[in-house]
Formats: sequence, C-alpha cells, structure tokens
Amino acid sequence: MLRPHRPTQFNPTHPSQKQKMHPPLDRPHPDCQTAINDLQNCHATTSKLKFWGCNTVKFALDRCLKEEKLKLLEVINKDVATRRALEGDVYQKAMGKEGSFEDYLKQDKDFNNAMEERRNKVGDPNAQYGNGGNGVNKH
Repeated sequence: MLRPHRPTQFNPTHPSQKQKMHPPLDRPHPDCQTAINDLQNCHATTSKLKFWGCNTVKFALDRCLKEEKLKLLEVINKDVATRRALEGDVYQKAMGKEGSFEDYLKQDKDFNNAMEERRNKVGDPNAQYGNGGNGVNKH
C-alpha cells in the first residue's frame, strides 16, 4: 500500500504548503526596500520558464515583511491595556453603571448568601459547584 507523500521541506505544489502572497509592494516599506528591489530585479532578469528562480529572494522578502509587521504591531499594541480599560469605563458610563461587574456582585445579597452557604459546607471539596461532590445536580 502506498502512503501519501509527506514533504520534509517546502513544496509549493503540496496543498498544505501553499505560498502566501506578500502585501502590495507599491506602498512604502522602509525596512524592506532593498529586499523589494532585489525581488523586482530578480523578476526582471530571471527567465519566466524558471518557475522557482526567485524563491530565495522572495523568502528573504517575506521574512523582512514579517519582521516589519511584528514591529508595527508592537507599536500599535503597546498601550492596549490602557485603551481597553478606558473603553470599559466609557461603556459603563454609557450604560448608566458606575462600577464593574465584580462590584455589582459584591453588593448582590442573594449572590453573597449563596456563596456563604457554599463556603460553610465543611468537608465537601466540591461545595463550590453546588452538586454535593458526586457530579450530579440534586433537585
């Protein structure tokens, strides 16, 4: 019985290893301009019959563009936690609520009573789940 071919290195004809297109090169990519120029030069000088003639140059460009994207994402996401907290505050004010969900639960008497009952069950490691420790809810 023949087993399907499992490539050990890059094979552009294999369905799991399709090459992805790079972003448009007409936009400025200051960190990768030399790699872009190298690829354009390779395309201009390499025969079209040589299907993989510029792959090494393209792979270098892909690595450069990936590094450029990671740098850009670091800059964009450097203060994401602060922005999300601010958005949460704005949302709470827009909804007419001044506190967080945790603050609401601290003030909810029914919730606090239920939690206190669960804490008071001594010797039951699953008391926090309210199922008596047997995995089945009691009704």
